[in-house]
Amino acid sequence: MPITVVIPKETKEGERRVAIIPPVAKKLAAMRLTVLVEKGAGLASRIPDAAYEGVTQVDSKSLYKEANLILKVQPPSVDEAKKFKEGSIFLGFIQPHAQTELIKIFQERKITAFAMELVPRISRAQSMDALSSQAAVAGYKAALLAANALGRFLPMLTTAAGTIRPATVLVIGAGVAGLQAIATARRLGAQVEAYDVRAAAKEQVQSLGAKFVDVGVKAEGTGGYARELTSEEKSQQQEVLARHVAKADAIIATAAIPGRTAPKIITKAMVEGMKSGAVIIDLAAESGGNCELTEPGKVVEHGQVAIHGPLNVPSTLAEHASEMYSKNLLSFLELLIKDGEFNLNWNDQVLADSVVTHDGEIKHAPTKERLAGGKS
Repeated sequence: MPITVVIPKETKEGERRVAIIPPVAKKLAAMRLTVLVEKGAGLASRIPDAAYEGVTQVDSKSLYKEANLILKVQPPSVDEAKKFKEGSIFLGFIQPHAQTELIKIFQERKITAFAMELVPRISRAQSMDALSSQAAVAGYKAALLAANALGRFLPMLTTAAGTIRPATVLVIGAGVAGLQAIATARRLGAQVEAYDVRAAAKEQVQSLGAKFVDVGVKAEGTGGYARELTSEEKSQQQEVLARHVAKADAIIATAAIPGRTAPKIITKAMVEGMKSGAVIIDLAAESGGNCELTEPGKVVEHGQVAIHGPLNVPSTLAEHASEMYSKNLLSFLELLIKDGEFNLNWNDQVLADSVVTHDGEIKHAPTKERLAGGKS
């Protein structure tokens, strides 16, 4: 069956990214796909409609009539998903742990839904790893947010008025976002410390010129992530970290567990022990935050410390975030489509691990278990 792919305009408030940029749209057309782009889809990323040459532009009313492949950044709304052609394929972020109604619509309409956040972290899937590409954007921007929020310089300055010591930045979580935050803060001239429960992170942190904070707890998990700590390990972690939190001018928190609430690493007591004028940039705000005082989407002033809970940080750098995400989708589609037709090879680990629903069934085990238990 000929494949008609549609790239809608993102509807979530504040979302500026677009799933497919013009050069990638051309590559999809070269794969013998009929490419439909909703008018205005790229405008928030500063991509005019005229840039999408060689593809068909449509309005929202006729967007899904013939489409059997939908590419998005954010999960579709329930109303949007109801418009999808029955039996079509969706590819984008889904957040299955929080999308009960959407999953049910996917089931009812027999949508084959692939979640980009579930792409396994294996060598041959690196080019499809949208979590990592967007985390790199977020980590870079977090360092800039910290620099902007501080009432002081990051680098050391020697001036006629005297020498100004460099700021100290503590990065919590040395995954992709954390490492990018470290690198950016270092380029801005800060003294950087970093902490991660994964022992493998130490060498990576040090390779970027930062000091590794060793709390004596190692918690390697699966897929490159950390496992959840025991109560004893959390106590040990907090005791050592508290000393480093107290001397930091800025903290960038990035620790996350996919599909779970973010671990609470920075306590209220730690915040109260911080320097006057210090700031926390909590990139884990969307999943609850790494700081006990974080409020998603807000800046909380606690004493003389400001806790920032920014949401959808990659969207603030929409141009390059869209470019990177678009290339992730293209790599996935090169696996999903062969000779202009769908190739649903369920023996392929990438497809098998990232599918959420197919032919009316929930294939993602945690989501299936959650819904079977009646949890929302």
